[in-house]
Amino acid sequence: MTFSDYLPYYKRNLKVAFPVMLTQIGAALVGLFDSIMVGHYHTADLAAVSFSNAIFFSVMVFAMGALMGITPLIGYEVGRNAKDSTIHIHHWYNTGTLFALLLSVCTIVILSLFYPLMTYMGQEEIVVETARPYFTLITVSILPFLFFSLQRQFLEGLGNTFVAMAITLGTNLLNIALNWVFIFGHFGLPAMGAMGAGIATLISRLLMPACMAVAIYAKPEWRQYLTTKEDLKDAQLYRQRVSVIITTRLRMLWHTGAPIGMQTFLETITFTLSFIIVGWISKEALAAHHIANQIADLTFMLALGIGAATTIRVSHQLGKGDLHALRMAANASIHLVLIMNTIGAGMMISLRHYIPLIFTQDPAVIQIASQLILFAGLFQYADGLQAVGAAMLRGIQDVKRPMQYAFVAYILVALPIGLICMFMLKMGAAGIWVGFIAGLSVAAALFHTRFHHLYTDLINHPNT
Repeated sequence: MTFSDYLPYYKRNLKVAFPVMLTQIGAALVGLFDSIMVGHYHTADLAAVSFSNAIFFSVMVFAMGALMGITPLIGYEVGRNAKDSTIHIHHWYNTGTLFALLLSVCTIVILSLFYPLMTYMGQEEIVVETARPYFTLITVSILPFLFFSLQRQFLEGLGNTFVAMAITLGTNLLNIALNWVFIFGHFGLPAMGAMGAGIATLISRLLMPACMAVAIYAKPEWRQYLTTKEDLKDAQLYRQRVSVIITTRLRMLWHTGAPIGMQTFLETITFTLSFIIVGWISKEALAAHHIANQIADLTFMLALGIGAATTIRVSHQLGKGDLHALRMAANASIHLVLIMNTIGAGMMISLRHYIPLIFTQDPAVIQIASQLILFAGLFQYADGLQAVGAAMLRGIQDVKRPMQYAFVAYILVALPIGLICMFMLKMGAAGIWVGFIAGLSVAAALFHTRFHHLYTDLINHPNT
C-alpha cells in the first residue's frame, strides 16, 4: 500500500481523533496545571496531589474503562444502519445510564475504604494530612464525572467527538482559573493549597454532565435515542424496556465493559504502585516521579485520542462488513501514533533538563525529574503502540484476551523488573521506569499479534 492509498484513512481517522486528542490533552492539562500551581505552593502539596491521584485513578479507571464498552456496541449499530438500529442504540444508552450509576456508587464506596488506610502506605505524615481533604473532594466528583463519561462514550459511538472536546476544554479553563483563586487565595479567600485544587476540580466536574445533557437534548438527531416513540406507546412496552435494561443488555455491557475496565485497571495499578514505592525513597523522589508522569501523560493522551478514533472507525467498518477498510483504518492509526510519539519522545529527551523548572524550584526534585523524563521519552513507542493495539481489539469487540495480556505485561513483567532494577540494581526511581518500558513493550507485541490473528480469521470466516 502506498501513501496515497492510506491518505483518505489518515484524514478520516484524524477527523475523529483530533477532537478526542484535544479532549484528552485538556484533561491532562488540568492535572498538569494542578501540579504546576500546587508545586509552586509547596512540595508537600505536590506530593499530596500525586499520592491522592495515584489512589483515585487506580480505582476510577476501572469504571471509566467499563463505560468504554458502550462505544463499540453503539458504533456497530451505526455501521449496521438497520431499521431497528435506533431502538437498539436507545436501549444501549439507557443501559449505560444505569451502569454508570452502579459504577459510581461502587467506586465511591471502594475509595472511601482507602481514606483510613492512607496513613499505612509508607508516606510522610505531612503528605498524608495534606492529601486527605483533596482526596475527599475528588472522590465526591466521581458521580458527575462518570455520567459525563457515559455521555461522551455515547456520542463517540455515534461518531461525534467535537462536543465532548468543547465541554472539556471549557470546563478545564474554568478549573485552571479556580485553581488560581483557591490554591493561592485571591478575592479575599484564604490560600488552601491542595485542598483548593480539589474544590476547583469538583466545581468543574459538576458542570460537565450538565453541559453535555444540554448539547444532546438540543440536537433532535441525538435526542431521538433518549426517548423513542416505541417506548411511549404503553406501559407494557415500557416494562419490556426496563426488563431488557436490567437483564440482557446490562449483562452484555458488563461482559464487554468489565474486561476493558480491568485492562485499564491493571495498567493503572502498575503506575499507582510505582507512586507508592517511589514514595518510600523520599517526597522529592515522589514529586519528581509525578512530574515525569505528567509529561508522559501528555503524549499518552494523544495516543488515547488516536485509539478512541480507531475503536470508532473499526467498529463502524465491522458493522458495515467492510474488512478491507477495517484493516486500513487500523494501519493508519498505527502510522499516526508512531509519528506523534516520535515527536513527543524527541521533545522529552531534548528538553528533559528544562521541563522540571516549570513545576518546581527544588533542586533535588529537578535533578531526579530530569533523569526520569529521559526514560519517559524512551518508552514512547511502546506506549503508543499498546494504546492503539488495545483500541483495535476493542473495535472488533475482543476484550477478554487483552485483559489477560495486560495482566502478564503489567503485573508479571513491568512490576517485577521495576522492583529488581530499583532495589537490587540500586537504580532508584529510574528503575521503575525500566520496568514500564519492558511491560509496555510486551503489551504492544501481544495486542498487535492478537489483532492480526483475529483479522485473518475474519477474512477466512467472515460470517462467524
